[in-house]
Amino acid sequence: MLVAGVRAFGGEVQTFDVDDPQPLAVDEVLIEVRSAGVGNWDDIIRTGGWDVGTSPPLALGVEAAGVIIAVGAEARGVRVGDEVLCHPVPLRGQGAWAPRLIAPVSSLAHKPSEISWETAAIFPVPALTAEQVVDEALHLNGEETLLVHGAGGITGSLIVQLAALRGVDVLATAGPRSADRVLASGAREVIDYHDPGWPQRAKALAKGPIDAAANAAPGGAAAAMTVLADGGRLASITPDHPASTRGVDVTAVYVRSDGAQLTRLSALLGSRRLSMPNPRPYPLLQAAEALAQVVANHAPGGVVITNDT
Repeated sequence: MLVAGVRAFGGEVQTFDVDDPQPLAVDEVLIEVRSAGVGNWDDIIRTGGWDVGTSPPLALGVEAAGVIIAVGAEARGVRVGDEVLCHPVPLRGQGAWAPRLIAPVSSLAHKPSEISWETAAIFPVPALTAEQVVDEALHLNGEETLLVHGAGGITGSLIVQLAALRGVDVLATAGPRSADRVLASGAREVIDYHDPGWPQRAKALAKGPIDAAANAAPGGAAAAMTVLADGGRLASITPDHPASTRGVDVTAVYVRSDGAQLTRLSALLGSRRLSMPNPRPYPLLQAAEALAQVVANHAPGGVVITNDT
């Protein structure tokens, strides 16, 4: 089958033929991919910086939405024809920039009928990351104040939304073009991160000590930590997390596949309690351009690879 990916780590994104998917293990399904997400993490995979469980020649893509066309002998809770979305890492074969994708049942969520294929495809990685920040790393509750640094991106926006749903008082940083959207996501105040004095501004806007901070801004974790009260909690989704000082608990969050968690998040998306942008679609043959747009931050609403059916 024709896929888009790399023939060697560090190589340019190309389209090339690979073998059809192998026979399914008992806990796997075969998905006809309708759309696959494109993220900065795909460039990290391209260069060998994230081990997704397999090696080149490799189709990129670690999130997708599509229709189940075959099921393993012990694949419970799903059947042929189901519409699903997933983050199937470690990969069981090729990545999601392909016509067909093998995924373990444990990585799946049913796609809400209200959500487009494109939106469903860019949801799994940022949604799981945001939930794992809010629930597992920071253990947020409604009596606390959270600072989200870098809330203008998809993951940052979902952190704001999930925290606001818990009743957390959310302060956020974002660029001016994203401010209205971040406010609509549930932040009480949005501060321009271009202002070098934004940490002082955040502390001034807080109604009390800032209990927790979530960093989604590359290179921004150390600055985010400065707003915290002694003994606060910092979670960062970027690799620049600082050493703990002042008793601050520092957690680096690396997304984990979790179908049960994705199911709960998808239900929130389907009921419109979470919102997502409308991503820009690219055909498989333009995957290199799609990734370049994401890396250059020219597609804040997200990018997907689409397959004709």
